[in-house]
Formats: sequence, C-alpha cells, structure tokens
Amino acid sequence: MKLYKYLYLLPSFAFMVTSCDLDEIPEGGTITSDQKDEIQSKDPSKLKADVIGLSSNLIKYNSIGEWYGGTAHFDFGFASACMMYDTSGMDMPSEDTGYNWYRSQLRMTDRTETGTNTYYFWNLFYSEIKMANDILKVATADVEDKALKQYRGQALATRAWSYLNLVQIYQFTYKGHENAPAVPIVTEETTGEQAASNPRATVAAVYDLIMKDLTDAIGLLTADRDSKDQVNINVAYGLRARANLLMQNWQDAATDAEKAMEGYTPYSRNDVSKPSFNDSNASSWIWGNVVTETNDIVQSGILNFPSHMCSFTGNGYAPGYAGRYINSKLYSQIPDTDVRKGWWALGDPVYDENNKLLGYDFTGKCPNVDWTWKYNYQGVDYNIADWLGWQAPYLNVKFGPYQNVYNNATNACDFPMMRAEEMILIKAEAQAMAGNVSGAKSTLENFVKNYRDPSYVCSASSAEALQDEIWFQRRVELWGEGFSFFDMMRLKKPMDRTGANYASNVAFNLPAESQIFLWLIPEDEINNNSGISKDDNNPVVSVPTA
Repeated sequence: MKLYKYLYLLPSFAFMVTSCDLDEIPEGGTITSDQKDEIQSKDPSKLKADVIGLSSNLIKYNSIGEWYGGTAHFDFGFASACMMYDTSGMDMPSEDTGYNWYRSQLRMTDRTETGTNTYYFWNLFYSEIKMANDILKVATADVEDKALKQYRGQALATRAWSYLNLVQIYQFTYKGHENAPAVPIVTEETTGEQAASNPRATVAAVYDLIMKDLTDAIGLLTADRDSKDQVNINVAYGLRARANLLMQNWQDAATDAEKAMEGYTPYSRNDVSKPSFNDSNASSWIWGNVVTETNDIVQSGILNFPSHMCSFTGNGYAPGYAGRYINSKLYSQIPDTDVRKGWWALGDPVYDENNKLLGYDFTGKCPNVDWTWKYNYQGVDYNIADWLGWQAPYLNVKFGPYQNVYNNATNACDFPMMRAEEMILIKAEAQAMAGNVSGAKSTLENFVKNYRDPSYVCSASSAEALQDEIWFQRRVELWGEGFSFFDMMRLKKPMDRTGANYASNVAFNLPAESQIFLWLIPEDEINNNSGISKDDNNPVVSVPTA
C-alpha cells in the first residue's frame, strides 16, 4: 500500500501561487506594494496572529493526516521530532513492539524516500519556513514600526531554526562537509519558477542563510515577548550559539551562549530531585512549547509528548506499553552523588518460586530523589509503578506529569526547546576548544557542583578530553530533549548500542558518519522539484544488522 497521497507543503509548491508583481499575504489574497506599506504603517497588528502561528504550528495535531491516510500517533509537533532524533541514536532504548510509534527509528528502517518520518520532518520544518516567509513578505527589511520589527525578527529566527534542523537531518555535520548537498533554500524572495526547479543547496550555503537570519533577528528583537513559546533575543542568541558550535566558531559560540543566558538560571538541585521538565515557567527555560488543556494534542488524549515519554501519565503509551529508558552503560557512568542519577528508576527483579521473572519492584529505587512513590485510589495507597505497569529498569522518571499529579490523564505538559543548562555547556565546550581549558573547567565545574553533583571534579586536562566530558554531561543533562543524535553526528562519534539494555536485534555498533544516519529527501519532493533527481538524493543503504 502506498502511504503517500498528496504533496503536503513541500517547498517546490510553497510559492506557486505568487505572481511576479504582487505579494501574497498570509490570509491568501494579494496586495500591491502601496497596499503593503499601508498595512505596515497603519495596522502592524495585522501579522500578530501569523506570528503566534509560528508557535502553534510546533504543537499541531495530525499535521500529515491527509498524506498518511489516517492519524499517526506521533503526529503532535516538534516534541515528536525530538523523540525521533533521540530514538535514532544510542541513548534512548525502548521496546521493539507494535505499541512503540518510534520503532522505525529504533530499527533504523525509516531512511527511505517514502518513509513516514522523512515526510514528517519535511512537512514540519518547511511549513514553518513557509509561515515565516509569508510574514517576511509583509514585515520587510525597511519596516520602521516597532511591532513589525519584532515580528520580522521572530520570523527570521524561526526560519533559521527550521533550516538548522533540516541541514542536520539530511546531511552530515558542517565541518568537513561544507560543500556537500543539504536541502533546497526557499526564502520570501523565491519565485514559483525557482521553487519548481530548486536544487539542494550546499551545507555552507544553508549555514550562510542561518547565520544571516539570526544576526538580522538579533538586531531587531528584544527580551520582551508574550509567552516563552515565542522567539525573543535570548532565543536568537541561543540559536546562533548552536550554529556557531556546529561551525566550530568557538569564541562566537561562547559569547552567544553567554548572551542567551541573561536573565535565566539553571534548575536547582532540589528542583530536579523530583520529576520536572514539564512547565515553561521554570527559571531555566529560555524557549519551549507551551501547551494548554484546550490544545488539540491534549484533547486527543494520547497524541502528545507525555503520552509517549512521561512514565507517570494516566493516559498514554509510556508507562506500560512503550517506556523510554536510558542506555544502561551511560547510566553506570553517572556518579551516585549526582542528583541526575535519580532521573531513571532501576527496579529490583522479582521472581516466583520457579525463578521465573515476574517483574520489577521500583519502590524507592531512585537514588537521591526525595519524593513518594505512592498513588492513592479511593483511600488506598498503591505503588505508582505497579499501578501503571512499569516494565523494566532504567525507566525515565525525568519528565513529570501534568501539574505533577501521578496518573493524571490530562497530558498538557510543556516541552523544553532551549534551557540555560544547554547554554552553559555550549559555553564550556567553546571555551575549551578555543584554548581556554582552565576557563572551560571552571564553567563546567561551577555548573555541575552547584546544581547537580556537589562532589564533582573535572579531571580532564586537554581541550579534547574536556569536549568529551562535556559531551557526557550533555548526554545526561539533555536526555530526552532531542540533542543526543545530533551531538553524536556533530562530534563524529560512532553509534554503539552494544552491551547495554537494547534489544539484541537493534544493538547496532556503527562507525561515525555511517550513511544510515541520514534521512532521504521525500519522493514527492523529487517528483515535483526538477532541481532534484533520484541521483541527487542521499544514497539508499541497507538497514544495519546487530
């Protein structure tokens, strides 16, 4: 059965309705240059709904329903893309069962031209780019209104963020691959003819656009915004810090990370000594998906991040059907004095009289965590792990349930997209690789000792050793937030799932920059964009064997 039915917001069609002498406005009409100026000068609030749409598109329900031919239970926005990234790597084992909607990434069987996930990525980010471009058509570079400058800055930063995701999905990391083909570039100036014959731009060309957009955005934005799901100047600095890190512009990465952190502080040790990471009001959150009970993904019941990730939800896949775990080898490297060791529950095996494994006893098996495991139902206390049917050790308890209520059937948790902790780790790595090893050690030790592990001492003595230590800290601190796979790619590390708690059939051991790491350009894009042929696509390679 063919899964694809329609071309869904691919860049080759994004501007087909645009004529040579008229500009399209987001509502679908056309305006002359004079009319555009009138909108800008008299009604700058015209674009506010479209700017809000940049955020709401990232928590959109059933975005590829028509193409998919039904409802995919992973179709709930950017948080799902992050789960696809993490599951493709080596830090997030999960069950290889039909209940696991991320099994294709676990097996790495989704690297095909018609793969559901490559369409999901393409649609998610190019639809965001289309929305940003529509805003930029109206909020042009010469705007003078303060609100329109903010809107333009938000659109530029959002477009840059979208391309920063795409360039890492479809090509290897920047350094060493600057001239490799990445993805087509579509801007507000791209005509219909150009979009219909739009080849893959080089990695360097995509990064040039990213850096220009972010630099322009920083010149327009302030710290002000209505909600943390909107881009402000801190977010733009944070995105440029990420891009500079990828490009190995070390000093610039450190400077931008420092700017991004202004006004934000990490979660305290006490904050993360219990399930957390579910509320954008946290002092460490610079940017995130803000979710409310009325959002479609929440009203759907189980098409949302807590359903698949939160081990405490009363309505979802995560607790008893498709849990998310940490790589047991990675877990073993976390010191017992580190509060983050309590982000995963070990559990003791329970056997019957014939030595048959019955399950696991999780009661209190969470080091350094000060919280109860009890769930009260009709006046009776139950072990929450037993109540929800937890299946195996190393289960994540990092992400708390909505309103921190165990067994809460409402999955309205926010999702972090940028935290102060990430910026601290970017700063430390950039300092080390720029030659300031002592400064990097100080940055890293101050963070870990004050916020995670009071006994921590960094023993690394070289820039490269520090970079590896910071990579370890990123793997632990940012686990489940969509960074681990791209970090592996950026640092050109092999993917090693062996000797850990991965199912034997997916316990891959693959060299750095294995071709299977890259997704393929969707078939529909190739069919409708004469600038890309099948030969221009990433190579199709065999699924790895364990």
